[in-house]
Amino acid sequence: MAEPKNEEFLDDIDTAEAEELAEELAEIDAEEAELDELRAERDELKDKFMRALADAENARKRSDKHRREAEQYGGSKLARDMLPVYDNMKRALEAATDEQKEVSAALIEGVELTMRELLNVFKKHGIEVIAPEVGDKFDPQMHEAMFEAPVPGTVAGEIIQVAAEGFMLHDRLLRPAQVGVSSMPAS
Repeated sequence: MAEPKNEEFLDDIDTAEAEELAEELAEIDAEEAELDELRAERDELKDKFMRALADAENARKRSDKHRREAEQYGGSKLARDMLPVYDNMKRALEAATDEQKEVSAALIEGVELTMRELLNVFKKHGIEVIAPEVGDKFDPQMHEAMFEAPVPGTVAGEIIQVAAEGFMLHDRLLRPAQVGVSSMPAS
């Protein structure tokens, strides 16, 4: 009869060990689940951090671009407002006759000096004159056709008259050159 007690004892030990093992496994499973949750949270936070970092870099690049554009093109309204001053000074110099140039040499020289200084200021700030010549090909990106006329000896699309020069501000068109264009049909 002593043997059944041993079997019962062994069964009790096996049951206790099994229960203890089950508890340890449950704890390990809970710890593993918690680790999995923490890893997922870490990965999510890392992703959010990387996106925020990318957003910050993009914002910095946009800011730099806006700053550069403001530096280059911020004065475009003032520059555009100065173009009629250039046009009027040019007209005044072109209208002066040889006789007037002799009589008012100092005045004409002052206007010429002022015109040169205005062009220097334009150049300093990135404003370039677009000065097409009669006979050049019409370019709709740089020229504005004020009229078309069939002029013998010309080809359609050729500039026949320059009414006003145009201007570029760095790489942007400030004002197109105003021109007359030939509409002479091909012969």
